[in-house]
Amino acid sequence: MRLLNVNFFPFLFVITLLIAGCDTNDESVYEPIESVPLAINGEFDVTTNFYDNEGPHEHNFSAKRSSGFTEGYESGSKPRYASGSVNLSSGNWSFNDALIGTLSRDRKFGRKSIRMRNTGYAVMSFNMDNGARTVRVRHAKYGNDGNSSWRLIASYDNGSSWSFVGETVNTTSTTLNTVSFEVNETRSVRYGISKASGGRNRINIDNLEIVTGTTGGGGDGGGGNQGGGRNSNIAFGNPSNANSNANNYFLSKPEFALSYNNNNGTPNWVSWHLNADWLGSRGRCNCFQQDTSLPSTFNRITENEYRGSGFHRGHICPSADRTVTAQENENTFFMTNMAPQAPRNNTRPWVGLERYLRTLVDAGNEVHIVSGVTGTGGTGSNGFRSTLSNGRVNVPDSFWKVALVLPNGSNDINRVTTSTRMIAINVPNDQNVSSDWRQYITTVDDIENLTGYDFFENIPNSIESVVESRLDNRSFN
Repeated sequence: MRLLNVNFFPFLFVITLLIAGCDTNDESVYEPIESVPLAINGEFDVTTNFYDNEGPHEHNFSAKRSSGFTEGYESGSKPRYASGSVNLSSGNWSFNDALIGTLSRDRKFGRKSIRMRNTGYAVMSFNMDNGARTVRVRHAKYGNDGNSSWRLIASYDNGSSWSFVGETVNTTSTTLNTVSFEVNETRSVRYGISKASGGRNRINIDNLEIVTGTTGGGGDGGGGNQGGGRNSNIAFGNPSNANSNANNYFLSKPEFALSYNNNNGTPNWVSWHLNADWLGSRGRCNCFQQDTSLPSTFNRITENEYRGSGFHRGHICPSADRTVTAQENENTFFMTNMAPQAPRNNTRPWVGLERYLRTLVDAGNEVHIVSGVTGTGGTGSNGFRSTLSNGRVNVPDSFWKVALVLPNGSNDINRVTTSTRMIAINVPNDQNVSSDWRQYITTVDDIENLTGYDFFENIPNSIESVVESRLDNRSFN
C-alpha cells in the first residue's frame, strides 16, 4: 500500500430542512442537524473487489479487538440522523447524518441496517489491535432514491484523523451487493464508511465484515490456524436471497448461515465454510436445543417433536465439522439446523460424504458447502410420513448438498477456475438407499433446477456455467 498526499478534506456541513411527520424513522423526516466534521487527510491504494449479491457473512463476536467479526447493526438503536454514538455487538460506533433504519424501504438482512445521507458517515470507535486482512461491506440504494457513492475510511491514531482506503464505490442498485477491500493491514486500525456524493439520496450499509488472521481458529481444543483462517460461511452468495420473509428467513451464527422455512419447521438451506481451522478434538455434545433467536411468533421446533417418528434429527451442517470449542459444537445442535431424516439416509450415504469432505481438508483443502432439503414425504423406520408433530414439521423428499473444493489459500472467489472441483449429491429421504454416496452424484445445475436457488453466484458466469454443469468424476478415482 502507498500513502498519497492529498489536501485536507473536511466533511463540514449544516443542513436546515423541515421535519415532516412524527415518525423519526420515516423516509420523509429530514431533521435539521449540525454535522460533526470528519478530517480525511490521506489515501491508501488497496485491491478492491466488487461482487453482485454476495450475501451476508458469518458473525463472530468473540475477542473482537483481535478477531474478525461481522456487524449486522441488529443490536443497536439510532432513529435520528443527528450525530451520536451507538453501542453495537462489535463495539461502540459513531454516526453522523446516519441512522439505523428499520423500514421496509431499508435494504437489509434481518431487521436493521445503516441508512446514510448527504456526506454522512459511520465509523468504529474501537481499534482492531492486530490489524485486518479484508474488509467487506454490503451496500444498496434506499427505497427509490437515486445513485450515490461512498468510500471506506481508516484511522491509525484512535480516530483523530482518517484516510481513504481503496476505490470510490458507486451505489446504483437496490440489491445489497458486496465490496471487498484487501487491506492486509498489520497496524492497529479502525474502519468506517463515508458517503461521498449523491446529496439527499440515501444508501443502506449492512453486514460490515472484518476478516483477520485470527477469525476464531486455534485454542481450546485444536484448529491451530492450519487452514489459513476461517472464511465467511456464505462467501459465494445467498442462494435464495434469504431475508426477513418467514419462509425464507435469514439466520447467521458463527458456525453457519441458513434460510429458515417457518411453515416447514426446517431450514431451506445451510451454508458453511470448512477447513482445518474449524476442526479440533471436541466431541459431539448431543445437546439438541430450540433456537430462540427466531422471532417469538415463529414456529420454534423442539427436539421432542421428532420423538417416536422413525426419523432422525438430521444435521444439515454436521457437528463433526465444528469441533474446536464446545460452544461451536453445541451450536450445530440448534433445531434450525435439523430436518427429519430417514435413519439409513443419515448413517449411510449422508455421513459418508461428510467424512469424505473432511479427508479433503486433511489433504490441505478448504471446502465451501451449501446443503438442504426439498419436497415433501419420506420413509423412516416407522414408514412413510409427510409431516411430524401435527403438521409443524415437514418431512422432506430428499437431502441435497453442493460443495466447492479449493486448495487452502485466500481470495477464494478469485481463485475459482473452470478446473475447480464441484461435488453435488441428491439423496432420497428413505430407508432403501445405498451406503455409497457416489451413487447420488449429480450436477450443481440439477440441484439449482430442483430448488430454484442460485449457488456460487459470485463466480464469474463464464466459469460458473462450466463447473456447475460438470459431474464430479474425481470421486470415483
